[in-house]
Amino acid sequence: MSYEEILTRYEPVIGLETHVELGTATKMFCGCKTDFGAEPNTQVCPVCLALPGALPVMNRAAIEATIRIGLALNCDIAEWCRMARKNYFYPDMPKNFQTSQYDEPLCVDGYVDVEVDGVTHRIGIERVHIEEDTGKTLHVGGATGRIHGATESLVDYNRAGIPLVEIVTKPVPGLGGLAPEIAKAYVAELRDIIRSLGVSDVRMEQGSMRCDVNTSLNRPGEEWGTRTETKNVNSLRSVERAVRSEIIRQSGILDGGGKIHQETRHFHEDRGDTSPGRSKETATDYRYFPEPDLVPIAPDTAWVASLKAALPEKPSTRRARLREEWGISELDMQSVANAGAVEIIEETIAAGASPAGARKWWMGELARRANELNVELAAVGATPAQVAALQKLVDEGKLNDKLARTVLEGVVAGEGDPAEVMAARGLEVVNDTGALTAAVDEAIAANPDIAAKIRDGKIAAAGALVGAVMKTTRGQADAKTVRELLLERLGVS
Repeated sequence: MSYEEILTRYEPVIGLETHVELGTATKMFCGCKTDFGAEPNTQVCPVCLALPGALPVMNRAAIEATIRIGLALNCDIAEWCRMARKNYFYPDMPKNFQTSQYDEPLCVDGYVDVEVDGVTHRIGIERVHIEEDTGKTLHVGGATGRIHGATESLVDYNRAGIPLVEIVTKPVPGLGGLAPEIAKAYVAELRDIIRSLGVSDVRMEQGSMRCDVNTSLNRPGEEWGTRTETKNVNSLRSVERAVRSEIIRQSGILDGGGKIHQETRHFHEDRGDTSPGRSKETATDYRYFPEPDLVPIAPDTAWVASLKAALPEKPSTRRARLREEWGISELDMQSVANAGAVEIIEETIAAGASPAGARKWWMGELARRANELNVELAAVGATPAQVAALQKLVDEGKLNDKLARTVLEGVVAGEGDPAEVMAARGLEVVNDTGALTAAVDEAIAANPDIAAKIRDGKIAAAGALVGAVMKTTRGQADAKTVRELLLERLGVS
């Protein structure tokens, strides 16, 4: 059954739980550093390793960042709340419980507006709470990198205790076939909001922002179905694909008379589908109770008001401003936003490119390459400064678009900046008048019939001779200059 046919029989309901690692200098409850990529188990101490007698101390910067996120998501900020212990066993959780929040979150009842196909959809935010991250387990010896089939498992506790904000939406029904696109748009908007606050780098490819995607199906008019939770989806494109694949998978089970089991699932980037993880616990399984080693959180109302007053420009407002500055349509800006390219294009313009030039490369050649490699634009292999430098070479007449695309290939391949690639590959536009005149004369001599037509006034025939010259110069001549020189040599004004 096609995706469109499925939607005539079932209605999807989605919900998203997004975890964001805060960019604080130290961990949530101790003074250990939070540098990404450090040698395993070098950023640990008795507190984050849960050694006996070690007591936690709250990180004020993490609390402030969480409140700012809540305010930016239009949430109410609790005047009093507590941390809680979430009890479960994982080898990458040294304490065998996670210090989190349960029934008393710091931020509640917010919303995010996202636009898809010209329609604004409001996604309700149920809660934003603060907790600590777990360590990281590496399964070695298997083909999949998961525990099944592995010969050994290694644990790195550097990440254990890093401040982690969890943002939980309310269930979102009524989206129909747009559910996958709206899920992607929500995560993109959320990422832009958090990045604008400067509280996290929200780099999904490094795990500082990761999304759990909940999906269920029900027949029209019936109660919502049993949901599954696809864990740790780490790119915008994968969020969309995860929702779509679960809609297709669940519909097949329901059509066959089967039942959906509440469980976690893993998304496979290579195949675009999910596989079972573990049965999904309920809140009672975690045996939450108030954390006895930490005092309650009671943000001063004046402090919260000052944080709200100092919030930066909203990404949606910023996009509207940039749209005016760049002179593009709402549809074009929506395409830029959907591609996650607003910031990278803005940085390219700041590096010296024109708005049209920056958009041309990022939304054209580089977007195509990102899709082929299944990566975000930022990971495609070119920087805003390099793209601006490439466009400058085009503007200066040192490269034409065809040569620039070849130079960009070298940049993406790691051969250096555009000027270095151009020099190393010998790709600069030929501006030697003598060399161009010789090439034009050679083309005229080799094609007398076409030359005669041009002399007789059939100027359109000049394209064939221009092509011949471009071939002779390996595409390194400026086509406009060649045409002008050609007409001049044939005595055509």
